[in-house]
Amino acid sequence: MVYVTPQNTTRSLRGAAARTVEVYDFRRPTTLAREHSRALEVAFETFARQWGTQLTAKVRVKSQVTSEQVMMQTYDEYAASLPATTAMVMLKLEGFDSSAVVQFPTSSALSWVARMLGGNGSLPAPDRKFTQLEQALVKRLMEDALEDLRYSLGPLLPTAVSLNSIHYNSQFAQAAAPNDLMVVSQFAILVGENRATATVALPAELLMPQLGAANPTTSLEEAPGLLRRQMSSVPVDVSIGLVPSAVRPEAILNLTVGDLVRTKHPSQRPLEVTVAGQRIAQAALGKNGPRLAARITDIEENRA
Repeated sequence: MVYVTPQNTTRSLRGAAARTVEVYDFRRPTTLAREHSRALEVAFETFARQWGTQLTAKVRVKSQVTSEQVMMQTYDEYAASLPATTAMVMLKLEGFDSSAVVQFPTSSALSWVARMLGGNGSLPAPDRKFTQLEQALVKRLMEDALEDLRYSLGPLLPTAVSLNSIHYNSQFAQAAAPNDLMVVSQFAILVGENRATATVALPAELLMPQLGAANPTTSLEEAPGLLRRQMSSVPVDVSIGLVPSAVRPEAILNLTVGDLVRTKHPSQRPLEVTVAGQRIAQAALGKNGPRLAARITDIEENRA
C-alpha cells in the first residue's frame, strides 16, 4: 500500500515539470531504414575514396577521406551541431528550394590552399573568411569534389547540382527550412598531418524517392514465388548409381583388392539418378566427348 503525502505530491509534480515531451511525427521519421542506410553508406564510402584521391592530386600530399556515419537530422539540428565559424559550400539543386551543403573547417581549407600555392601547410591557420584568391581555389576543389559526389550517388542524385555560394556562419546560413529533414554524412579528412571533420548534407526529399526504388519492399504474397526462384539457382549434389544392395558387415570387413561385390541391379535396367537420397530419374550410360555421361531416359514425378 502507498500513502500519498503532500511532500510526495509536490516532489512528483516537480519531476513531471522537469521532463520535456517532444512531439514525434510518424509521417516524417527522423531515422533511416536499415536498407536505405546501407545504400547511402556504400555511396558515401565511394565518394570518400574519390575525394581523397582528388585532394591528393590537388594539394600534392597524401590525403585520405573516411566516411564515418550517415544519419537523418532536421536542418536546425544539423546547423546547431556545426562550429559557429566554418566553411559551408552551398550546392544549388535544380527543381528544389532547399540546397545541399558541403561543410569543412576554414582553417583546414586554408592549409589546403597553402599547399596548392607551394607551401607546406604545416602552420596553423585561423578560422576566417577566404580572400578572393583563396575562394577561387577552394571552389576549384569543390567542383572536382562535386563531380565525385555525382558519380558516387549515381541514380540517387536525379537532379542537376551546381556550386552556389560559400557561407562562413553556420547559424545564419539557410540552406533549408529549420524542420526540413537532411541526410547528413560525416567524414574524417587527413591531409598530411592535418586532421579535420567534414560533412555533406542533402535534403531527404531529394534522396528518399530514389532509395525506395533502389530498395523495393515485397509483400507476403510474393514470398512463395521469390523462394522458388531463389531455390532454382541453389546448387545440389546429383548421384547416378546402381540399385542399392544389402551386404553383411563381414563381407565388407573382409574385402580385398580384386573381390567382386554382387548387386541386385539387372544389366538391362537403367541407372538411378538421385538427389539427397530421393530418386528423381533414370539414366543410361553414355559419353560426352572423352568423359562418361548419363543420358536421362525417364523422369519420375514426386507427388508426395
